[in-house]
Amino acid sequence: MKNLLVLLAGLTFATSGWAGNVLNGKVTSVIDGNTIEMLADDNESYKIMLYGIDSPELGQEFGEKARKFLEKMILEKNVNVNIQGKDRWGNRLGVVLIEGIVDPRFELLEAGLAWTAERDPIQELEVIKENARAKGKGLWKEQDPTPPWIYRRQQTMTQLKSS
Repeated sequence: MKNLLVLLAGLTFATSGWAGNVLNGKVTSVIDGNTIEMLADDNESYKIMLYGIDSPELGQEFGEKARKFLEKMILEKNVNVNIQGKDRWGNRLGVVLIEGIVDPRFELLEAGLAWTAERDPIQELEVIKENARAKGKGLWKEQDPTPPWIYRRQQTMTQLKSS
């Protein structure tokens, strides 16, 4: 019985991590089309990337438009953030709800200002993206828009060559 309790405690600790943690607070800045900074109720500042989407980078067409769209929607608003984990660079990934109701990921995808994640896209979000693509909204007005992950790789290659 003691071994079972130790095993259960270990599993609970190992799986708790960031996933499932909720932060509440106010958005203090919008960094880009899928990244915000918030001041949480614990008086700590957190940088959060919207989980499951990727907006154009600021150097790309529609990048600044995506940032302004998100800023208009979320800046100075109260949010609840369900942390889903971290990306490979250590950025917190979260599902953000404005005033506990509005999910900005849906709004960005509907406006054609974001892609779904490069790897393992969330099916619910993929449907919204494909709907915007079919309607030719936002970045989907372009014939073959460059996804932000390709753009970032291209920028990295350019920087490596110029060093």
